[in-house]
Amino acid sequence: MNTPLQLARRPRLKDYIVPALAALACAGAAYAGADTTFDPALVKFTDFLEGSGGKIITVLSLAGGLIGLASGRFTLGQIAVPVGVGIGVGTGVPIVTSVVTAVI
Repeated sequence: MNTPLQLARRPRLKDYIVPALAALACAGAAYAGADTTFDPALVKFTDFLEGSGGKIITVLSLAGGLIGLASGRFTLGQIAVPVGVGIGVGTGVPIVTSVVTAVI
């Protein structure tokens, strides 16, 4: 026996499936190509992080950790976070760039 709640849910399921099937039938294939639309922004952002911007971010993170240490609260995060930020800025950008530009 169907309860009123079960009967009320069935039309809602159709409300989602019918548009999804229509969108699936009309959708075209997506191709990854040699589009260079965002290359200037990528180059500028990468240069910023690998250059003086990355150094500034690391120094600010280290300064925040030192201020926390000077306030008398010692936690491992005050040392680990600046180290992680420095490693992330130093090695993360080339890793992300190589993943984004990889040919699959």
